[in-house]
Amino acid sequence: MLAAYVTAADPDHPLDALRIGERPEPDAAEDWVIVQVEACALNRHDLWSLAGVGLPPDRMPMILGTDAAGTVDGRPVIVWAVINSPGWTGDATLDPKRSLLSELHQGTMAQFVAVPRANLIDRPTWLSTEQAACLPTAWLTAYRMLTNDSGLSAGDTVLIQGASGGVASAATALGAALGFRVWATGRTEAKRAAALSRGADAAFEPGARLPERVDAVIETVGEASWAHSLRCLRPGGTVVCAGATSGPNPPAELNRVFFQQLRVIGSTMGTIEEFHGLLALLERTGVRPTIDRVLDLPDAAEGFRAMAEGTLDGKIVIRP
Repeated sequence: MLAAYVTAADPDHPLDALRIGERPEPDAAEDWVIVQVEACALNRHDLWSLAGVGLPPDRMPMILGTDAAGTVDGRPVIVWAVINSPGWTGDATLDPKRSLLSELHQGTMAQFVAVPRANLIDRPTWLSTEQAACLPTAWLTAYRMLTNDSGLSAGDTVLIQGASGGVASAATALGAALGFRVWATGRTEAKRAAALSRGADAAFEPGARLPERVDAVIETVGEASWAHSLRCLRPGGTVVCAGATSGPNPPAELNRVFFQQLRVIGSTMGTIEEFHGLLALLERTGVRPTIDRVLDLPDAAEGFRAMAEGTLDGKIVIRP
């Protein structure tokens, strides 16, 4: 089958590690099924995999991709990407041995993928295949950040840093749908305009002084925006972090954290119950993922390049 995969990571030039070619079709273990993939979405996780982050050589070759929408015996499905360890109960995201597809198990950026049967979610008729493929990683992460982690209530103000990325663009649209006042940052006028079109109430240049302090910040940028995120919070406010695309080690500014009694919350993915909550919100509000472009699998390198260069707005979807 045709797939996008990595055989040897390249930390300095990750795009050079991308391979597109034939890989063996998957076999289904007990309680697993084979999904015929109709669409998958690109995530920053895939770029990290090409650089070898979290993917040691002994797990390669590894097919990339955490997100998929497709069919199982004609049944339209979305794949929840979190793979729990045997016997785990409770919040799936807190399992210390959890993984995502393309970490321990071959990923979704192929014509077929093997997944646990319990990870299948019926795909609603009101979602296109491409829209559905955007949800399992970026949109589910954004939903959990806003609902489970942020402490926000309707009418509160949330700042979304770097609002053109996958998680951030989802958080902008979902924040507006949840009744929050949404402010966003974007590096260009076009990115700020796009954030406004998704429901942001105001958009600012990175690092700009805001009209007032906010109740929470959605942070996926990391080093480049961390100091700004802390400065923008009201006393007792919350910064929810689910990524660090510009670097993972900013100055902690612990004096500001303890003096202002700030909450710093880490967030990763979401539970399958939260996935159903996300779907219910999308159905109720009519909000849909922003798709930057749809590519055929042989052209996937174009999408990887756009993500690496930051020249996208929303999600890149690949059709194998």
